[in-house]
Amino acid sequence: MADDSTDQSSSTAAPTAESSIPEIGEKTDPPRRRGRRSKHADKDLTKGSIPKNLWFLAWPQIAESFLSVVDQLADLVWAGRLGFHAIAGLGVAQTFLMMTMTARMGLDAGMRSMISRAVGAKNIPYANHVMLQALTLTTMYSVLTVILGVVLTYPLLRMLGLSDDILSEAGPYMRVQFVAMAMMGYQRLTAGALQASGDSMTPLRAATVTRVTHVVLSPFLIFGLWWFPTFGLAGAAAANLIAQVLGVSLNFRALLAGTSRLHLTFKGYYVDYKLIWRVIKVGVPASVTGAQRAVSQLIVVSLVAPFGDVALAAFALSRRAENTVNHASRGLGRAAGALAGQNLGAELPDRAKQSVVWAQGYASVASLSVAAVFLIFPEPVASLFNSEPEFVGKAAMWLQILAIGYFSMNAVQVFTQSFNTTGATFAPMVVTVSTMWAVELPLAFVLSQYTALEEYGIPWAIVVGMTLRLFIFTWYYLRGKWLRTGMI
Repeated sequence: MADDSTDQSSSTAAPTAESSIPEIGEKTDPPRRRGRRSKHADKDLTKGSIPKNLWFLAWPQIAESFLSVVDQLADLVWAGRLGFHAIAGLGVAQTFLMMTMTARMGLDAGMRSMISRAVGAKNIPYANHVMLQALTLTTMYSVLTVILGVVLTYPLLRMLGLSDDILSEAGPYMRVQFVAMAMMGYQRLTAGALQASGDSMTPLRAATVTRVTHVVLSPFLIFGLWWFPTFGLAGAAAANLIAQVLGVSLNFRALLAGTSRLHLTFKGYYVDYKLIWRVIKVGVPASVTGAQRAVSQLIVVSLVAPFGDVALAAFALSRRAENTVNHASRGLGRAAGALAGQNLGAELPDRAKQSVVWAQGYASVASLSVAAVFLIFPEPVASLFNSEPEFVGKAAMWLQILAIGYFSMNAVQVFTQSFNTTGATFAPMVVTVSTMWAVELPLAFVLSQYTALEEYGIPWAIVVGMTLRLFIFTWYYLRGKWLRTGMI
């Protein structure tokens, strides 16, 4: 296994520009804050009970993830009312959108790792400086992806050989969602910075406003209820755009008012190219990890598509169903990574290691519980979204097969998010890319094309790939190369 890129960069110095940004290791008092501070803003996570500290950070992120799942399932329910073509269109469009979002979220991983270690080392001005540079980077990325996404929506969809019925649903939805994704990018950025600093409550409040607004507004814009126009599936994307603007404003309000540990000010702001390069250097492997998942999903879509629109809709439902546990494990992983990062910044590697162990314990309970539901009640779950017998039968089989791999899938998510948030982003990239492209995708092709399993060979290949990744990540965790202390 190759060593992490952070092995060589974890002790590099902070920017030495003429600003008041302190050197790494220099502990300073935080600047005066104008707003009323949260009572949890200054909790020292490098001391006290590890499971209690983890739960302190994790439960708001799990609740936020739950709201995200409810939000996505609501979209799926509305799409189901439009027909299974809309379900398929939603799933295909989300695959492209996920690729752009996960690529940007990798850059957030670099920011989170740097902020969590800075907070652990009691260097708050440097954490603020990192946040401002990450904001600059996100702005440049968002402008580029919105322009390219809107222009290339239909060429990208046609590339998959979709039917006209699916294309008519997916196209308008995907174009609006590219704009909404830019706003979501700012929300994820600000939420990630707050969570890395130890404040998970503010992002939860923002996420609650976002998700409730989206869920309530979506049916009005999709079906043209009351005096609203009828947009069809694109109405869900328009509702998401409005909701994201509201949510990100709450996070920025907390950051600018100083009600959390971080307090942003643009006084003396400058573009710190050296620091931006460090954020990119740490974050790019995480971006590759996330983006390749989306690319691999496009390959899977191309494998499923020849089996018909019903099979494609069943696949789309199964991927959304995974999020019922996947999002929770991501939240746990990020919380464990933030806790581990702060302890690594404070030179406490043993506490960092225990943080990940406790996160795995929590995640295993969630994954096994949801897997049991999908294994025992697959037909009732599928029929919640569309009652056509052919769809229910295929979707139930997809749900059952993938449920077998939920334990491995969620353990892998915890490891990946934990390592990325501590700055050890290179190893997750190597493990994920190699197992996906050397094992999982070739196996999916062979099983679906050359065995009696047909399309059901694809979910079986996914289960095999996830299990293999779990074994490798466990070995990497025990090896301990990710436990580099100090700041980045």
